[in-house]
Amino acid sequence: MVVFPDFARTSRLMIDVTVQNFETEVIAASAQTPVLVDFWAPWCGPCKTLGPLLEQLETEYAGRFKLVKIDSDQEQQLAAAFGIRSIPTCILLKNGQPVDGFMGALPAAQVRQFLDKHVPSEGALAAEAQADEADALLESGDTDAALAKLADALAQDPGNDATRADYVRLLIATGQYAEAAAALEEPLAREPRPLHFDAQRRWLDAIEFVQKDERGNWSVEQFDAQIAQNKRDFDTRFAKAQALMVEGQWTAAMDELLEIIMRDKKWNDEAARKTYVAILELLTPPPQKPGAGEAGKSAGGIELTGKAAQQQDPQAELLSSYRRKLSMALN
Repeated sequence: MVVFPDFARTSRLMIDVTVQNFETEVIAASAQTPVLVDFWAPWCGPCKTLGPLLEQLETEYAGRFKLVKIDSDQEQQLAAAFGIRSIPTCILLKNGQPVDGFMGALPAAQVRQFLDKHVPSEGALAAEAQADEADALLESGDTDAALAKLADALAQDPGNDATRADYVRLLIATGQYAEAAAALEEPLAREPRPLHFDAQRRWLDAIEFVQKDERGNWSVEQFDAQIAQNKRDFDTRFAKAQALMVEGQWTAAMDELLEIIMRDKKWNDEAARKTYVAILELLTPPPQKPGAGEAGKSAGGIELTGKAAQQQDPQAELLSSYRRKLSMALN
C-alpha cells in the first residue's frame, strides 16, 4: 500500500521560493515530483482567489504534485527568467524543465484538467511503488515475488511501458514464454510498433525456433559446416544467429546477422537487420529513474567528456561500435 504525505498538515507551511532555495525546492524537487510554481503578488486580487484553490488541490492530489509560491515583486530575477508578464501565472516543471503553464485565476475544473494532463494518477503512483518493491525483491533473489509485484503494478497502470518491459523480460528469463507473449500482445498491436517490445518479441521468436526446429540443438561447428558449403545460405546463418541469441551470445549473433546484411540487406523482409536492431535494443540499459545518475554524467547531471568518461561504460562503447558496423553495412 502506498502511503502518501499528509499534506493536510503541511499545506499551511506553504513553501515560498526565493533565488536562494529555487534550486532545491523547484529544480531538484521536480526530478521526483511535478512542481507547480505559482507566481503571485500580495496586491493581486485574482492571486488571492487562485492561491487557496491551488493549496486545496495540492491536498486533494495527496502528494502527486508539489506547490510552491514565488512573489514576483520580491523575486524579479526568477520572474524574468520565466518570462512572467502578468499574474497569476502558474508554471509546471518536471525533471527541472518547464512543461506547461497557464495564466489567470482559472476555475477549479480547468485547473484539475490542467493537472491531470501532467500529474501521475494514483494508480500510476501505486504501480511505481510496486515496481520499486519488485526491484528490491529481485536483488534479494525472490524472483516469484518480484513477478507478482510487477503483475500487480501492470494491473494498476496498464499503460506503464517501463513496467511492462520489466515484466516481460523477467517472464522470459524465468521460462514463462506464453505469459510473456500474452503481455506483448497489446503493445505489438500499436502502430508503429514500439521498438523495445518488438525486440522482446524477436527474442521470443528465437527461443521458439530453438525449441521447435531441429537446428536448435546444432553445435556452432554444425552451423559453420553447413554455411561453408554456401556462403549465401542465409536461412542457416539466421538460424545460427537465433541459437546464439538464446545462448546469450549476443555479439556473436550480431556478427552472423551482419554477414547476411552485407550480402543481402533485403533478405526475408530485412529479418537480419531487424533482429540485429532488436539485439542492440535488448542490450541497451533502460533509462534511469529521475534523479539517478546517468552514464557519462555526474550525480548532478554534469556531462563528462574525454576518454575517461567513455571508459566508464564499456557496454555503451560496445553498442556504439556495433551500431557503426550496421551503419557501414547499410551504406
